Amino acid sequence: MNKNVLVFLFLIGSLISSAQNTATRKAKSDLDQETKASQWVSSLNLKDSLKIERVEKLVSNHLKTIRDYHNSHPYTEVPEGINPKTGDKLTELDRRIIAHSGKSPKIHENLMSGLRRDLSEEEVNQILDKHSVGKVSFTMKGYHAIVPDLSGKEETYIRELLERAREQSIDFKNMEEISAIFEIYKTKAENYLNANGRNWRQLYKDYANRNK
Repeated sequence: MNKNVLVFLFLIGSLISSAQNTATRKAKSDLDQETKASQWVSSLNLKDSLKIERVEKLVSNHLKTIRDYHNSHPYTEVPEGINPKTGDKLTELDRRIIAHSGKSPKIHENLMSGLRRDLSEEEVNQILDKHSVGKVSFTMKGYHAIVPDLSGKEETYIRELLERAREQSIDFKNMEEISAIFEIYKTKAENYLNANGRNWRQLYKDYANRNK
């Protein structure tokens, strides 16, 4: 057997091995998403087995879809440049968020409409909370700690912002991106407080001093 044939057979073998490894990793990831969906839905204590099956499939399919989109759209798709609002150079995370926010809005709409067909609004929120690991409640506790006299009106507005962040973050794969989405809405909340007679910088400084 000549050298060229050996090289060819080696390359074919490497390609087959690589394809098998990719298929194995995807199968494991699929199982992980299905397990996650099952655990999230199980926490709702639903009684209807058909409803449970529908919601589990809906959630796991969504998780797989955002994973696949994430993996097939690297941050390098977005050119290096600046944030037009700040003038700062776009970070790798900025470019990832831009790349991964380009998915069809129907992906989000299909998930939310499907959830709302079978679940109450409270149950829908519980599913969203699982993905964002309870960031709405955790962040609201932070605002109450920093602004002890937070008014009912302020609390309602800020909670609405955080709930929008929670829903938007369901379309992103990992915690770094989820946290980045929440940061967008936390900035909006802090700007709201500043625009309505508060001084966020001073409030945070006072909070830090109280906790020294």
